Amino acid sequence: MSNSETNIPKAYQIDSLLHQSTYLVDGELKQWHGDTAEIYSTISSTKTYKPTLLGTIPQLGETEALEALNSATTAYDNGKGLWPTMKVEDRIACMEKFVEQMKTKRDEVVKLLMWEIGKNLPDSQKEFDRTIEYINDTIEAYKDIDRDSARFEKHSGVHAHIRRGPLGVVLCLGPYNYPLNETFCLLIPALIMGNTTIFKPAKLGVLLISPLLEAFQSSFPKGVVNIVYGRGRVLATPIMKSGKVDVLALIGNSKSANALQSQHPKGNRLRMVLGLEAKNPAIVLPDADLDLAVEECIAGTLSFNGQRCTALKVLYVHESIVEEFNRRFAYKVDQLKFGNPWDDGAKLTPLPEVDKPAYIQELIDDATKKGAKILNKKGGETTENFIFPAVLFPVRKAMRVFKEEQFGPVIPVVPFSNIDEPLDDMAESDYGQQVSLFGKNVNTLSPLIDTLVNLVCRVNLNSSCQRGPDVYPFTGRKDSAVGTLSVTDALRSFSIRTFVAAKNNEYNNAILNELLDKKTSNFISTDYIL
Repeated sequence: MSNSETNIPKAYQIDSLLHQSTYLVDGELKQWHGDTAEIYSTISSTKTYKPTLLGTIPQLGETEALEALNSATTAYDNGKGLWPTMKVEDRIACMEKFVEQMKTKRDEVVKLLMWEIGKNLPDSQKEFDRTIEYINDTIEAYKDIDRDSARFEKHSGVHAHIRRGPLGVVLCLGPYNYPLNETFCLLIPALIMGNTTIFKPAKLGVLLISPLLEAFQSSFPKGVVNIVYGRGRVLATPIMKSGKVDVLALIGNSKSANALQSQHPKGNRLRMVLGLEAKNPAIVLPDADLDLAVEECIAGTLSFNGQRCTALKVLYVHESIVEEFNRRFAYKVDQLKFGNPWDDGAKLTPLPEVDKPAYIQELIDDATKKGAKILNKKGGETTENFIFPAVLFPVRKAMRVFKEEQFGPVIPVVPFSNIDEPLDDMAESDYGQQVSLFGKNVNTLSPLIDTLVNLVCRVNLNSSCQRGPDVYPFTGRKDSAVGTLSVTDALRSFSIRTFVAAKNNEYNNAILNELLDKKTSNFISTDYIL
């Protein structure tokens, strides 16, 4: 049965399979003739449900993993390589060339985002555009850092020229829920600071990197960007065991991060930049604007089906208003439209993980056996690739959905009478990323805010949790993060302060002046990048 028979708009139909047969190592798109893995979408292109085959990717092995590692270490060359010693403005020029080529691939990437991970059309377009904006903002932030560094300091008779330098080889592993944006929030700052990289796309959202391979190849010197395909355990383990990786950049699960970190023979040398899981709560106080709280909690719990580390994954609502909140909230959830990503107004879309509906059903069954009820009429309705969000109440600590990060469409509501109840739960939690706080009495809010900022890293006042704007710090406590990401913070995370010092005397001053006049050093320079 053809795509047209299922009302898929022509622009989004799968007309041909994408067989990714190359991988990028040492500046070459190398042809792969070994095993491949088929990539399926849980979205059906036939009237009778059937997953859609999108294409294939290489299943590289240890040999290819170490080949990519050797490429990155050779390009870095213990800091002597072309890329780490290059002028800042020349690295920026490479990044600008890349982003201009990337812009031409918008339609292809957006289409694959929809098919591969089920992200709706507006959000897929937003992810691409936000990534372009992020790269441009990173370039401008790097210029600012370099401008601040384009001078000498003098203290206690010593001249110093201080800059930020690269760390070495970066292993970059991104997540499936933002396979473009969050991956590039690691990869782009790592690159522009002069590091060399090995990048393995996520398990889902992998084909959408294919349209960008040639841009990576043509924009950067050989060995600076290496892109490999296959199973994370097969590829990342030998790379980490080598001890040659200087930075592990991962957005994903803390268990994966711990396993990879433990493989490195010299953990003290390993810089980690990690964005990990979270169980972000909302706290709805008695004086909250309920219309606003309901609207923001809908967005917080169910944007991209709740498949976000920043999603609201548990709602604490004061017992004096919980009945009214639940009534309004459950009604609003049932009004959300389910459809394919390109369907107009679709807020809920097919889940990309085949086993996710069954897992969500397990959480629902466990909660209902232990006393919770499904408050919304559609809650738990299941199709081949989706389970409709269930609003569960009252949720208690003994229920799995209270503890586990569901990363999908199920919403636990917990009543509370004393504010210490949610605060104590947050203190006991393994996670500490963000919280949403709904209320207006400043005498109540003030002590709460002063406590919450020490339990999480972002308190969202009367709004849902989120990552952006990207200029703001993005991090977490406990198992939720290591290091800080934002446009400027990421540049710091992937670099180290390094400097040249010289005693203030005629001999040294003459040398420094000559270095500046003749512009023979890329490091010692007071040139101002406009």
